[in-house]
Amino acid sequence: MTETTGEPVATGIDYVGVQESPRFQKLKRNQRSFIFPLTAIFLIWYFAYVLLAAFAPEFMAQRVWGDVTIGLLLGLGQFVTTFAITMGYVAFANRTLDPQARAIREELEAQEARA
Repeated sequence: MTETTGEPVATGIDYVGVQESPRFQKLKRNQRSFIFPLTAIFLIWYFAYVLLAAFAPEFMAQRVWGDVTIGLLLGLGQFVTTFAITMGYVAFANRTLDPQARAIREELEAQEARA
């Protein structure tokens, strides 16, 4: 707001227009193309583990070696999967999403500097 009139100051950036722009839509599409399939796969994997624990305790209790059971290995696999997905997303974001976001941000900063 300006001090004299109390009116909002126009920044010169149409944020709704930016959100609807093809470049921003492509960024969102690329992010979602990674996130949604992996989320679905992980949830299926997670619920399979929970259902096996609830309805197949004999299977989960089978010893693999020593006191290590299939249930324990599958449970630890949940952690491994979580870390793998996180590392994969970070690599994907660094390689694909960040350059696109950087280009959009730089364009907006240039527009703001001109305003």
